[in-house]
Amino acid sequence: MDDPRSQKERMLAGDLYLADDPELAADALAAMALLEAYNRSPANDPAGRRRILEELLAGFGADSEIRPPLYCDYGRHLRIGDRTFVNFGLVALDVAPITIGDDVQIGPNVQLLTPTHPTAAEPRRAKWEAARPITIGDNVWLGGGAIVLPGVTVGRNTVVGAGAVVTRDLPPDVVAVGNPARVVRSL
Repeated sequence: MDDPRSQKERMLAGDLYLADDPELAADALAAMALLEAYNRSPANDPAGRRRILEELLAGFGADSEIRPPLYCDYGRHLRIGDRTFVNFGLVALDVAPITIGDDVQIGPNVQLLTPTHPTAAEPRRAKWEAARPITIGDNVWLGGGAIVLPGVTVGRNTVVGAGAVVTRDLPPDVVAVGNPARVVRSL
């Protein structure tokens, strides 16, 4: 492709980029080192854990908690609001920005997946990919094992049932369940 931007600039713009770019690989490796330190950190050192998360993440709100293990691509594209609780095993593939609001509850083994891949075999084989941001509104509850796909916004106060696969935006103040997730009632 004839584009003067770096692969990182293309990635952050949501355009196709080469996933095995050396600059992106170095950023991912730095994040991996911080994740390893965080995931090994002792439970009786909350200040040390917070320091690691503040270095890794784009933002980590007051009185928020993430129970390890945590997995992400870069960390610097993941922002978590105040008083948010994240249970064990969050996978936050933050190729594009992931914004999690205040007072959010995230169950165990939730996946927030921003990357997309071409459906054509050749560009996929050449390691082209793209990404779309995810936004989780204030006071959302994501049940255990829920999966939120690229480009999705979950509106404030919404509850997503355990194991749901959220393929499109959800409005505020609803309960959504299933695969694909569908609204079953208003709150």
